[in-house]
This record gives sequence, C-alpha cells and structure tokens, in this order.
Amino acid sequence: MTSEQQYIEFYREASDLIKNKSCGVMNAVRDEAFETFQQLGFPSKKVERYRYTDVDAAFAPNYGISFAPLTVKPSLYIFNIKDAPIDVAPYYHKVADRLDAITALNTALVHDALLVYVPKNTKVADPIVVDNWLRGTAATMMNRRILIVMEQGADATIIINDHAADKQRFLTTQVIEVFCHDNARLDLYEIEETTPLCSRFSNVYIHEGRDCSVKHNSITLFNGQTRNLCDVYLRGENSEVTLNGCAIGSGSQRIDNNTLIRHEVPHCTSSELYKYVVDDKSVGAFAGKILVEKDAQKTESQETNANLCASSEARMFTQPMLEIYADDVKCAHGSTVGVMDEVALFYMRQRGIPEAEARTLLKNAFMGQVIDQIKNEPLRQRLYVKVEKRFRGELDKCDDCRLCK
Repeated sequence: MTSEQQYIEFYREASDLIKNKSCGVMNAVRDEAFETFQQLGFPSKKVERYRYTDVDAAFAPNYGISFAPLTVKPSLYIFNIKDAPIDVAPYYHKVADRLDAITALNTALVHDALLVYVPKNTKVADPIVVDNWLRGTAATMMNRRILIVMEQGADATIIINDHAADKQRFLTTQVIEVFCHDNARLDLYEIEETTPLCSRFSNVYIHEGRDCSVKHNSITLFNGQTRNLCDVYLRGENSEVTLNGCAIGSGSQRIDNNTLIRHEVPHCTSSELYKYVVDDKSVGAFAGKILVEKDAQKTESQETNANLCASSEARMFTQPMLEIYADDVKCAHGSTVGVMDEVALFYMRQRGIPEAEARTLLKNAFMGQVIDQIKNEPLRQRLYVKVEKRFRGELDKCDDCRLCK
C-alpha cells in the first residue's frame, strides 16, 4: 500500500466519525478536499514547490490519527471555531491553496479548529498566544487548523508556539488562514521547538486588503523535519508585507521554507529576509518567489536569503525568484551561501577567545539581523537567549513546556 493510500483508506473508514466530531463549515469542504487529495497524491520532488522535501517518506510510517479536542484558554480573541462569534463560512478554506496536497489532506482529516478574531478598530495591547502541544504514547499524526480574522482597523500580535515533550514520533499538518481587512495590522510569529522525532508541515495563507501591514516571522529553533510554506496575496492597494525567517539546523535535521508573495494590485511593498545556520549533517532549503501581476504597477519588493554552513557536511539549497509582468516596479533579490569567516575567527582567537566561543559569537551575530526586527521587546529578548542556548547545545527540548518539567 502506498503512503497516500493508507490515508485514503483511513478517510473512507473514519469520515463519519470525523464529521460527527466537527462542525458544518468544516464538513462542507471536507469531501471536496478528499477528492483533491485522491487525485493529487503526495507531491514528488518533481513538483517545483516540493523539490527539497521527501513528502512520501515523511508520511510513510503508520501514524495513529489524534482526535484530541482543542483546548482553548479563556481569551477575548481565541475561540473554538464551533463557538465562533462571527460567520466563518466566508473565510474558512477560502484563501488556502485548494490544489496543494498537504492542505487538501489537512482539510479532509482535521476535525477541530481555532479562530483568532480581532474586531473592528480593536488594538490588542498584549500578544495573543496559541500553544500547540505534542504528546502521546505512540506515533501520532495531528492535524491542526487556525483561522485568523482581522477586521477593519484591527491591530494585534499573534504568537503560535509548537512544542514537543515526548520521546515519540509525531507528524503534524497545520494550515493557517489569515484575513486582514482594510487598514489592519498584524505581527504573526511561528516558533518551533520540537524534537528530532517530529515531522512538521505548516502552510500559511495570508490575504491582505487595502492599507494593511503584515509581518510574518518563522523561527525554527529545534526540530526533526520541517516544511514551512507561506503564501501572501496582496489584493488591496498601499499594503505591505514582511516575511522574516530564522532557521538553525544540526544533526540530521531538515528545514525547508517555501514562500510566495503575489502582488495583484498597484502600490504595494514586500520585503523578505531568511537566514539559516546549518551544522553537522543538517540540510536547509529556501525557495521564495515574488510574483508581480501585470496590473501591479509601482510595486517595490526586496528578497534576501543568507546562509551559513558551519560544517563541511551541512547542505543548503537556495532558490530566490522574481516573476514580473508589470513594467514600473522596483524589485531585487539575492542569496548567499558561505562558511565561517576564518579571518574573523583568527582575529578573535588572537584576543584570547576560545575557538568554540568565537564560533558561537559569530553564529549569534549572523542571526541577529533577523531577531533585531522583532518589534515585541519581551519576545525579542527571549529569542536572543534561546538562539544563544541553541548554538551552545543547551536547547535540546522546549524549556518553556510544562510537560518537560
């Protein structure tokens, strides 16, 4: 039996159970998503957006599907989608790529979802935090869904933390859909601290209206195999988006970030900065496309990917792309892959700094450009500490997770 066939057979057997545990708005698109997954199957490396990730191998083990209900902390802004204070039908599964196999599988299998809803002209002072916990006694697959709706003039910071505390294999699929109405402001952070036994596929889809500002930050501190996708659709004039990424790999870990920013209307701005440090036999990959439609005049866009291979066996693949159909734009992109600066190492060692310490300091400085751009001061300081711990080999589990205590 092929890896996708086991999920097809599972859905046929368990679809009634899934639907009974779910709600109408999710069930309305479930069978269509299942048919899409049946037709597509898991993407091979011949599919351009998946060329750096072996999806079939990640999904091949026999995982048990978790039907644990979502635990929603009391909040003015976080709801179980079944208890949504608004009609979510105009939003759920509307911006997500319906032809992406992982998104289709998630839509078919997910039984519960979170809604983060910020009403019109509401400015949320403190960050809205969503903690995802991985725990269990056997190899488990978890499918998660988060819908974020920012009404007109809303302003918020949302932090999504992924933790894993158990010494079990986990496979997670996660789809996050973001709708920003006109003049909304959103800082969105995805922070992963899992284990080498975890495989994580996270797809983020962002719709921006007019005069919006969105900053998305993807931070991989510790993982097994990670594949992050972020698609942004700029559909209102004078909007801007910033995508930042920070990825640290060691051992045999794999980290793949794939982004698409689609400029569909004039006078929009985008900026992108992803940095990797890969050590030991770890593998990093980045592919980012800026697509400027023919009507998207006056577009300004900058894409940068910088990478440091800290060992001779580490590997980094990078593919920045521009696809432009308008003629009045300012767009640039670039990438670098390099090794540790031996001159700087020599300079530091001449001043009495041990080699290991010098290497750690250089790695910290390299990542500092990404961390520096985080506006939330407590989070920025917390990440400075975590990144340094990671490079010193002190962060081998989630030190914030109560399950680890």
